[in-house]
Amino acid sequence: MIRALRYFVVIALLAAGAAWLADQPGSVSMVWGGYQIDTSFGVLAIGVGSIAVLTALLYRTWLFVRRAPASMRGAWKSRRQDRGYRALTKGMVAVAAGDGDEARRQARRAEDLLNEPPLTMLLSAQAAQLNGDDRAAERFFRAMTENEETEFLGLRGLLNQATKRGDQAEALSLTRRAHRLNANSDWVSESLFDLQVQAGQWLDAHVTVKEAVRNKHLDPADGKRRQAVLTYQMSLDAARGGDRDRALEYARDSLNMDPGFVPAALSVAGTLISVGKNRKAASMIERIWARTPHPHMVALYLEARGATDALDRVKAAEKLRATNAGDVESDLAVAGEALAANLWGKARDHLMAAGGDNPPARVCRMLAELEEAEHRDLGKARQWLVKASMADPDPAWVCGNCGHTVTNWSASCGNCGGFDRFTWRTPAHVMQLAGATTSGDAVMLAGANDPTDHTMDGDALPVVSLSDIKPPAPAEG
Repeated sequence: MIRALRYFVVIALLAAGAAWLADQPGSVSMVWGGYQIDTSFGVLAIGVGSIAVLTALLYRTWLFVRRAPASMRGAWKSRRQDRGYRALTKGMVAVAAGDGDEARRQARRAEDLLNEPPLTMLLSAQAAQLNGDDRAAERFFRAMTENEETEFLGLRGLLNQATKRGDQAEALSLTRRAHRLNANSDWVSESLFDLQVQAGQWLDAHVTVKEAVRNKHLDPADGKRRQAVLTYQMSLDAARGGDRDRALEYARDSLNMDPGFVPAALSVAGTLISVGKNRKAASMIERIWARTPHPHMVALYLEARGATDALDRVKAAEKLRATNAGDVESDLAVAGEALAANLWGKARDHLMAAGGDNPPARVCRMLAELEEAEHRDLGKARQWLVKASMADPDPAWVCGNCGHTVTNWSASCGNCGGFDRFTWRTPAHVMQLAGATTSGDAVMLAGANDPTDHTMDGDALPVVSLSDIKPPAPAEG
């Protein structure tokens, strides 16, 4: 509509101009080359306009002829690029589908058509990986690192290759280079931290954690926990090097970062006791016990309190229990010392409080010992031992990634390599009673629902037979 209106406006203006010229004919006289030309102004204007139009047409024709070769080359190149990008797209689809042969074929076609290595090298590298040609893939990735546009992507490919063949030194070097290129990358930050931990570079890992928190790749609380673990590892290194003062300083710093970090608490307490600062050690254990009770603290606490006599040890255990009276570990601490002191009633009361309706294995074992020691009732002792074989296993350090169970805490899981994944808890109940008779048939312990091999430091779970469960020898006197 607007175009038609514009057309009518132009026609109207031309008509108005023609009418004006007709009303104002005028005359023009011109002498040129021995000729005299007399005409009206309107005819002259039409002649000049015609010459101008003809000149413009001739100029456009000349431009078309002059530009034709370049236009043909551009059109040919455009069609070639279109085919190249289609081949590149098909190659990427083949990579996603896992078709290595098709991906390699399309990569070659795209490389021939596009002649742009930054676009085709990644496809060629991925095609080589799918076909199992790691050398070719590495060659393409290294070529990508020589181009500013693809350097970061090439480094990631080389890092994956180095990780695949287990070359941690090369992987760490590549990750540092990628970090210099793009420190804000989440995967670079996490990869750098993992490799630094594997290499035991605790101080460098500290810096990486701080940077990750600053770049919001890591939650501040998680960052502080990681720093606590890293500081504790530095404490262990100092202790192995014989620098006890620095080891204590690092352990204290770790505990300040995470007051519930049990390994650091045990380390600080043990070091304080070794230098004669028993009161500080006892006070610290009481403070930690109120927050995170752990059975390994009991022996340190009794030593810090100087409790050598059986009754003194019971009193010390009761004082520790008072800081966290509602926890199972508190009752078990008192029950263990009461049992050693032959205080049967006290031991039974705390064991019952700790066991509840479904007592765990360690409570069952202690009750078996109590029945045998107090009443010489071997039948009841055997019943408790059988219950222990079917009850929940004892708490241990369990990896939250893979379920691997160990006796002593470590920063990294030896099974899956996860960092700071061990927590003190009851392992998944992977044992169940498959069959038993009182005549001594075997009680087979088999995996229930979790296929993970939950072993303690690699020891195989035994096959238990009732005939193998023998009561302890009667105590002398």
